[in-house]
Amino acid sequence: MMAARWPIHRPADAKLLVVDRQGKIQHWLRSKFIDLLRPGDLVIANDAATLPASLAGQHRQSGRPIEVRLAGRQSLSANDFGRFSAVVFGEGDFRLRTEDRPLPPILAVGDALELGPLHAKVENVLHHPRLVSLSFDGSPDEILEGLSRHGRPIQYSHVPTPLALWDVWTSIAAPPVAFEPPSAGFVLDWQALASMRAQAVQFATITHAAGISSTGDPELDALLPFDEPYKIPESTALAIRRTRDRHRRIVAIGTTVVRALEHSAGVDGTVRAGENVATQRLSAASTLRIVDAILTGTHEPGSSHYELLRAFTDALTLFRASQELDTHGYHTHEFGDSVFIERDEEREGRSNNEADEQAGGAPVLASQQA
Repeated sequence: MMAARWPIHRPADAKLLVVDRQGKIQHWLRSKFIDLLRPGDLVIANDAATLPASLAGQHRQSGRPIEVRLAGRQSLSANDFGRFSAVVFGEGDFRLRTEDRPLPPILAVGDALELGPLHAKVENVLHHPRLVSLSFDGSPDEILEGLSRHGRPIQYSHVPTPLALWDVWTSIAAPPVAFEPPSAGFVLDWQALASMRAQAVQFATITHAAGISSTGDPELDALLPFDEPYKIPESTALAIRRTRDRHRRIVAIGTTVVRALEHSAGVDGTVRAGENVATQRLSAASTLRIVDAILTGTHEPGSSHYELLRAFTDALTLFRASQELDTHGYHTHEFGDSVFIERDEEREGRSNNEADEQAGGAPVLASQQA
C-alpha cells in the first residue's frame, strides 16, 4: 500500500475493500458504502474532535529543544484536563520520520518543560525514556487556550505539508478530546447521514479519546493502544439494546468505536451508558460481543489496528485482503482508503487459533497485541 499524502477527507476516487461473512472480497467506491447497510442497522461513530496535541518547546534543565505529543488521559472530565501521558521527542519536527527522531534529553521527575505559553512538569517517567506523565500549570480553560494558540495536530512525515486543525476534524466532531483524528469518520458527511435516514439505517455516536498511532519506537509501539477514556450516551446504549433485540447489525465506524463498545460490554454483553476507560487490546484471541461489522482505514500488518481486525476474521482472509490492497493500489494512513469487514459468524464458538489452522495455517502477519 502507498501512503496517502494529502489531507482530503472524501476524495471522489477513494476505494473501499469489502470482506463479507464468508470471506469473499470485493472492491467498491467508498462513496457507495451506504449501499452496504441494511434497514435496521445501527451505525456508530466517534464524535471526538482532535486536539492540537503536538507542542514544540524546550527542556528547561538542559536547554534542548523538544516536541511533546500528548498521548493519553485517565478521564474525559474537564477537571482532569491538566494531566496527560505524553511521548517526547528530541529536536526536529514531523518532516523527519518518527523512527528517525532523536531521543529527548534525559527526563526526570520534576523536570520543567516550557511549551510556548504552557508550562508542564514531569510527574513520572513511564518505563521508557520517551514516555512520561505530565501536569500542566493553570486552569483547564487556560490549558485549552494554550493548546489552541501554540499546539499543532500530531503529524507524520508521509503528509508533506503542515496540517491545519480542520484537516483532522470529522464532520461530526464535538468535544475536543482525541489526540489523533478518529479518521474512519472522514467518510461521513451530512449527505451520508441523510442517506442513512432515508434507508431506515440508525445512527448514533460515542466519544472516545483516540490516541496516537505510532511513537517511532518498536518497544513503545508494542504497547499501543494506550488506555483511552470514552463516554457512551444513554441514547446510544438504548439504541444498541434495541438493535440487538431486533437481530440487526451494529456497524462501527473505526477501531475506537469497537474498542469502547466491547470494553463496555464486559462479560455479560450489555453496553452501559456512562464514562469508562478502555484498557483491553483486541486481537485474534478476542470474542466480539457487540460489533458485527467495521468500516475502518487500510491498516498495515504489524500495527495494533490490524491486530484488532483479527477479531473479525481469520488470518488467511486478512492476508488475502492485504494482497488485494497492495495489488489494487490502495492508500493507507489517516487520509487513505478504507475497508469494510463483517464479523465471520462461522468462527464463533471456536478459538481464533483453531480457525486459523482450519484456514490452512495462514501466515500471521502481525505478532504484537492490539
